[in-house]
Amino acid sequence: MRLHDFLPPHTAAARGARELVAQFHSPALSNHVHRSWLWAEAFALVEGRSGIDHELLYTAALLHDIGLAPEYDNHVLGYEEAGGFIGEALAAGAGWAATRRRRVNEVIVRHNWPSVDPDLDVEGYLLETATGLDVSGRRDEEIPVEFRREVLAAYPRLDLAGEFGGSVRAQSERKPHSHARRLIDGGLIGKLAANPLERL
Repeated sequence: MRLHDFLPPHTAAARGARELVAQFHSPALSNHVHRSWLWAEAFALVEGRSGIDHELLYTAALLHDIGLAPEYDNHVLGYEEAGGFIGEALAAGAGWAATRRRRVNEVIVRHNWPSVDPDLDVEGYLLETATGLDVSGRRDEEIPVEFRREVLAAYPRLDLAGEFGGSVRAQSERKPHSHARRLIDGGLIGKLAANPLERL
């Protein structure tokens, strides 16, 4: 498993997602969403998953935290819910059918669920699993260590722990009903600091 085994889709939606990430995310968050896509594809490979909509997975992975950007911060909705609607709007502009637009929304929202049944939503499962690895180090040993090192060299973590943790904490304080509050109450700050990827 090597970095060059996973190539971004050459589609309007993928390009649009990359442009939004470049414009509205810091380098640390940009690297996080790119790593999340790579971890998702890696888990699909090691688990032998098939039937994956790779363009959908890529677009959702890149946009899954866009709701943390001040420009897209919704005063009521959780950041994953706001991000889901942003993904749906981008997909509409890219010409996706209504049902597929709804899917990108679902995948982004479900990345913050405690778990996702792959039989219900394989792309949502892969993104939730991938972000679990990138945030808390969950299931890190299932991904070959050389691939982990290659991904981290290409997309270093920078100050992800401080920046992401601070953004989610701020969301949890303003939106106590949201998944952000559940993440903070579940020890997100400590999990970020203890992530073995920080020391690989």
